[in-house]
Amino acid sequence: MNRPRVVVIGSSNTDMVIKLDRIPRPGETILGGEFVVAAGGKGANQAVGAARAGCQVTFIARVGTDMFGQQAVAGFAEHGIDVSHIVHDPNSPSGVALIFVAKDGQNSIAVAGGANSKLSPADVTAAAAALDGASALVMQLETPLETVEAAAELAAARGVPVILNPAPAQPLSDQLLRRVSILTPNETEAELLTGIAVTDESSAAKAAAALRARGVPTVIITLGAQGALLADTSGVERIPGFAVVAVDTTAAGDVFNGALAVALGEGRALPQAVRLANAAAALSVTRMGAQPSAPSRQEIDRLLAL
Repeated sequence: MNRPRVVVIGSSNTDMVIKLDRIPRPGETILGGEFVVAAGGKGANQAVGAARAGCQVTFIARVGTDMFGQQAVAGFAEHGIDVSHIVHDPNSPSGVALIFVAKDGQNSIAVAGGANSKLSPADVTAAAAALDGASALVMQLETPLETVEAAAELAAARGVPVILNPAPAQPLSDQLLRRVSILTPNETEAELLTGIAVTDESSAAKAAAALRARGVPTVIITLGAQGALLADTSGVERIPGFAVVAVDTTAAGDVFNGALAVALGEGRALPQAVRLANAAAALSVTRMGAQPSAPSRQEIDRLLAL
């Protein structure tokens, strides 16, 4: 099977994680818990997830010249990711995320974007040649929306499929959505984009139909442990998830998107690609951390074979 090349444009953060019995309420202080520092950022997580799932990856991003940025780029290179299009910004700190993880695996996250917020359309245009021959462009929304829009336009002009994970959730224009090949919201993001509360498979199907009506040919709504709902020209299908014990759900969606891009680049049909992505995401929630939780291809294939 061919080894595809994927371009990821997005954020890079250093995650500072505290494990707690539960997420603190507003104004509440909770003592105790393990503290972990790990590489993160939705774009970086997707890049590492794709690389570990068996793909060549080029990552376009912006980091500071501080210790966090230097460590992040070194980590990407260790995964075999092309880092030649990462801009080192001397005027902005690298992105940082503060994360609470409850004992049931749920999390609460606050992000200081830093250099991520400076990633510009000019940065993307300067790296446009990286899109030539790519099997997909993967993006999220932790960098400026104008940069995401410019990248989608460049990819569309080159015939490169665009996978957009609309997170963190925010309103998106129909013009951008028409340039997206596959949109991958979770339930919350799908509700924000459509106004339809996603509470079950039926409401997920309605939200997916609303998004397709705005010009997205394929919508995949991720449903956590329930798997994902796939809606395209062939109809609507729920692809079941895998039963695992969740330890930390941080980056599960990012790992899903990275693995999805790999599977589609290998020529797999959409349902099979979503199943592979579900397996990768399931494995990721069994481990602490963002990028450290991304499974290898051997681990993904082993779960798929069960």
